[in-house]
Amino acid sequence: MQRREFLRGVAGSAALGAVVGSPVASTSATAHPGPYRPFGNVAVEQAKEAVVGPDGEYVYVAATDGFAVVDVRGHWNPRVAFETRDLLVDRENGPLPMIQDVKVDGDRLLVAGPANPIGGDALQGVLVYDVSDPENPERVAFHETDHSIHNCHLLDGVAYLSANHGGRNALVTVDVGGDDPTELGRWSLADRDERWAEIPTGLWTVHDVWVRGNRAYLAHWDAGVVVLDVSDPASPSFVSRFAGRSLDDLADVPPEASRAQSLALPGNVHYAMTDDAGDLLALNREAWAVDGEGGPGGVALWDVADETSPERLSTVAPPPTPDASQSGTWTTSHNLDLVDGRLFTSWYQGGVKVHDVSDPASPEQMAWWRDPDETAFWTATRATEQFFVATSIGDYLGGVEGEAGLYTFPIERDEQKDPPSLTTTATDGSATTSGTATGDGATAPSTTERAALDAETTTGSSGADATGNASGFGVATGVAALVGAGAWTAFRD
Repeated sequence: MQRREFLRGVAGSAALGAVVGSPVASTSATAHPGPYRPFGNVAVEQAKEAVVGPDGEYVYVAATDGFAVVDVRGHWNPRVAFETRDLLVDRENGPLPMIQDVKVDGDRLLVAGPANPIGGDALQGVLVYDVSDPENPERVAFHETDHSIHNCHLLDGVAYLSANHGGRNALVTVDVGGDDPTELGRWSLADRDERWAEIPTGLWTVHDVWVRGNRAYLAHWDAGVVVLDVSDPASPSFVSRFAGRSLDDLADVPPEASRAQSLALPGNVHYAMTDDAGDLLALNREAWAVDGEGGPGGVALWDVADETSPERLSTVAPPPTPDASQSGTWTTSHNLDLVDGRLFTSWYQGGVKVHDVSDPASPEQMAWWRDPDETAFWTATRATEQFFVATSIGDYLGGVEGEAGLYTFPIERDEQKDPPSLTTTATDGSATTSGTATGDGATAPSTTERAALDAETTTGSSGADATGNASGFGVATGVAALVGAGAWTAFRD
């Protein structure tokens, strides 16, 4: 395992201590001198999602063919404390492949795979580890599934799994509290209305799930956000659906157009979570342009105090890109975190951002860092009040030369020195982007994204499904295969 740490534009003896090979004691994030930049980073081959353990001392990183545990107590100098690969290699049809998501709750770690269906007799399921000693995880159990698991959540001994197969995209709940995991129940929009089963699955995939208390929030792609009551995890019940396209609208999509529409706006709800109070929700849309329309996707903040009648408050537009297609420079939103009035976002080659959302109707950008030639960020999540962490997937997208790994960043108001441009310049000297760059580095939504945002509507448990006016897009031609993107199921239809 190669390891690379760096600090750019370092000033002061404290920063010099972060040079490779130098031991560094944990220091306060307020002592981060100079322009905005990472504290440090450490290489983790094939890094994908990362989650932070209790007290923000260790970070668990999904690593495609295994996982790693990174000690971030000295956030200037993160170190890999544990790493394992080829999980269940000795099991029939093993090892467990394509591990892109992990979740931690207390002293339990959930490791899920494969993220996408890969055919044949490939092993599918979730591993459960005891991480009471984070540097020496011990495997507790394995639960084999009949479906791939693109994303998952773990809370109070229950695993919540995405299950997109058989034409009935679903949430699956599993009791993983003991050493013999047992499936508890399944819930699907198709159980609520059989017409969903007739719609190409890529348009309404259960891409992700997040759970707070007795509520589960399903990021349901073009179907929007679905809120479920999971007071009884064995029998989830519908509460509301919002920020999505209507069932009638999706039913009108010609089968030959479904692949293109699963890539572009409107739609593409990729992840959704609330703050600790449960009143503010952030959702993002992972999207690309098809035939010059429909991407990239941004982040929206919603008031969900009345979960049957949510209200969209504001949006954070994506960074500009010279090419919003899948073969271009990716600046669409990916995974995020919302905590204590701060929104942490990742934008692939567009970098990572921190916003002050204490006034959610008017988000204020605090910091933005990017290095598109070296990094493409998969996630951004808070570790402590002083710093957050983000994983870069390195050269996974192509055109990015840096190593995959985990980065640590200060939570502060500052500006990156000489940030690399994400735009090209036309012959008339004007910037060429998918949106209009503003003075703080944010972007105004493109025409297509604005239309998608304006179309968002809501229904509660007593009404029909959400409605919206969404334009169809032509058949995508020459679209590259998705790499870790939410719309992967479109390519099965």
